[in-house]
Amino acid sequence: IQGNAVLPWLWSVPPTACLFYPVHAASCKLGVPFCTQIGQTGPLMPSEVGRSIFLDQLVLDFLDLLVVWEDWLSVDNEAGAVATQHPDAFIDTSACTSDGYPPQLAEFIRHHGGRDVLFGSKYPMISPAKALDGLCSLWLDDTLRQHFLEDNAKRAFGLS
Repeated sequence: IQGNAVLPWLWSVPPTACLFYPVHAASCKLGVPFCTQIGQTGPLMPSEVGRSIFLDQLVLDFLDLLVVWEDWLSVDNEAGAVATQHPDAFIDTSACTSDGYPPQLAEFIRHHGGRDVLFGSKYPMISPAKALDGLCSLWLDDTLRQHFLEDNAKRAFGLS
């Protein structure tokens, strides 16, 4: 197992709901990340349960929990604060291609989130090649590019 995934909007409850606590406890016990979707939902479902600030409480309740969340086209102040404050919290960019990242994501990566954001492609819906189109527009130096494309995912998922 490389991670446990839950989409809170399917249940209309935030990831801090007691319904998910057995999943979080199992993730801690197995040493795998809890993966979730934060931000606006793709389908017509309520997005309120996907506020990234819920993850702040979650990682405080489960100190050994690694959290990786897909952020739907935005990195707001809440998401950046959670990722920056908690070393075991990561933003996954698989919701869109690199040419569609919002400007605030590139700014976050370049200024203080270089070890908090990991590349994702949403394969097979988005091929890795398509997901990488426009990567140069992020203006990442070699170190940040290496963190973004490989190192952060290795850390988040315990890969060597």
